[in-house]
Amino acid sequence: MSGLLKKLPIKLTSKLPANVSDNTRPPVEKPNSTLKPISNQFTKLLSVTKYLPASARSSILSKAFGKVVPYVGTTGVYYETVEPNQVVVSLNNHKSVQNHIGTIHAVAITLLAETATGFILGLNLPSDRVLLIKSYSVNFHRPIKKGQVAAIASLTDEQRLDILNTPKGEMVIPCVIHDRESDSERAPIVVEMTWAWIPKSELEARRQGKTSETTTTTEAATDLSADTESKPHTETESDQQAVAKADTVETK
Repeated sequence: MSGLLKKLPIKLTSKLPANVSDNTRPPVEKPNSTLKPISNQFTKLLSVTKYLPASARSSILSKAFGKVVPYVGTTGVYYETVEPNQVVVSLNNHKSVQNHIGTIHAVAITLLAETATGFILGLNLPSDRVLLIKSYSVNFHRPIKKGQVAAIASLTDEQRLDILNTPKGEMVIPCVIHDRESDSERAPIVVEMTWAWIPKSELEARRQGKTSETTTTTEAATDLSADTESKPHTETESDQQAVAKADTVETK
């Protein structure tokens, strides 16, 4: 992961925001935490950049994470806060992400929420596991303003421990959408992102078809056993001949 830093361009511009909206106060407070970060590819990158100025660090992380997930890197998602207990990402209202009325497209906002929730899970997931989006719902309650939008994902220490101590599981990652140009206290969009994680070895086995083959063999053996138990025993002609022979021997 740290090797990505060497590949970054000297001039960090592209679609990253020239400035962050003045209204950056998140609608949710960052959870208090006493847990130390775990060690994985994401937290190692955070450690490498932790002494940089905030703006430079955000720009570098945005570029680096954009290379980790190439599609996200094409949209201009900006990583403002990247910590194990809270991730804040934002998106400027530039033309390439607009809808027909000039606001940020619904799909782009959904991507923003997926990015925030996915990365906060990634920051708390041991390296021998892989995360996968399982399902999500997005409900729009009012139009957003023609400005910057942010997604804030947060995890408590209890949730982080649950992720760490569960080799295979799923969780709805809390996320709030912040319409930074609006004075309304009502959230414009409510999202629910359900993420799952499994051991990397299991994912690899699935890709190679090993899991399905094992399952098929097990099911076949189970069916054979059940079939044998369910069939009543019926006397064959050989059985009848054996019984008759035994009777003849006894009478002699």
